Amino acid sequence: MSTNWGGNLGYAAARLVEPASVAELQALMPTLEEPRALGSRHSFSRVADTCGVQVSTASLPRAVDIDGDRRVVRVEGAVRYGDLAPVLDEAGWALANLASLPHITVAGAVATGTHGSGDAVGSLATQVQALEVVDRAGVLRRLGADHPDLPGAVVALGRLGVVTALELAVEPTYEVAQTVVEDVPLDGVLADLDGATSLGRSVSLFTTWTSPDALDQVWVKRRTDHPAGPDPAEVLGGRPAAGPRHPIPGVDPGPATTQGGVPGPWWTRLPHFRLDHVPSAGREIQSEWLVPRRHAVAAVEAVRGMAGRIAPLLQVCEIRTVAADGLWLSMACGTDVVGLHFTWHLDPAGVVAVLPELEGRLAPFGARPHWGKVHREEELDAASLYPRWGDWLDLQRRWGVRV
Repeated sequence: MSTNWGGNLGYAAARLVEPASVAELQALMPTLEEPRALGSRHSFSRVADTCGVQVSTASLPRAVDIDGDRRVVRVEGAVRYGDLAPVLDEAGWALANLASLPHITVAGAVATGTHGSGDAVGSLATQVQALEVVDRAGVLRRLGADHPDLPGAVVALGRLGVVTALELAVEPTYEVAQTVVEDVPLDGVLADLDGATSLGRSVSLFTTWTSPDALDQVWVKRRTDHPAGPDPAEVLGGRPAAGPRHPIPGVDPGPATTQGGVPGPWWTRLPHFRLDHVPSAGREIQSEWLVPRRHAVAAVEAVRGMAGRIAPLLQVCEIRTVAADGLWLSMACGTDVVGLHFTWHLDPAGVVAVLPELEGRLAPFGARPHWGKVHREEELDAASLYPRWGDWLDLQRRWGVRV
């Protein structure tokens, strides 16, 4: 049985196909029952699963074409961020942000609303300027920046077909320096959350919830072409890390990107993990809920109230920010959000047992679960959380998808 990356999920798909070209994919799609694209398998929910046929993008072309005049890069469906980023950098270009892992495919990350961190930075999907999708009838559709379906088709959960190429906005390359601060009082951060998250282009707050009063680490990533800000350790009331750190305290920092304030290319600092190492801690389960920024402090307090229950199940919790966008199924649609991310031990029964209380505590704040992470999918009232849900259903019908 085929499984996802984390090992928590065995796919229910009847079979898997792996076309080697767009033409082969176009010929296949009309013959497949309930097709669903499968990329790097880094989703922990059933978003990439189907009762029909999974369509792996692993053998599709991986070309990268940069158009400097238009400031876009066209990437084909199987390309990973770790493959794309050094090519862009070598040509003098960059993306606005990256996720924690460079090992994921561009198409898969975009389709699930995956994000990095930054008060002024949108999810990875906000970089999309155009999409090329082979729909269920085998028709190759191109949606440009002015196409009315694009805001609904970018974060589409693989429902509309298989994305074979994307155009992403690029900007001139830049460098980033990353520092880590340890033993940060949580009350001080919550008293001025804006002050903490604005310390860098990207800021991540890490806690294992073993101590409900402290953050284990805060990672601050600053662009070197922006004005230098205040000393993060002084602002946060913690102490600078004495050496390299892994987001999970006590774990070998070898897989983590370079810290200590040493500048380096954007793509070697914005992710937490290096492409040439096994990401994260290995077999695990991930969950995440994103709440409107105005509710962030109350949501963190709600989670703190059950620290004793979740700490034994948890490897680490990461708190980070994402700017608002207008993409229909984006977790940041219409509002700036703060994400509460949980990397659990590979204990499916334990995680399932804690989800009702955790989701119940976050529900009053309009928490939207990450589409690719573990949540109680059967309990999700998407129509109440996403104002464009009705438009999304109409879009699927127009594309020939049963809803």
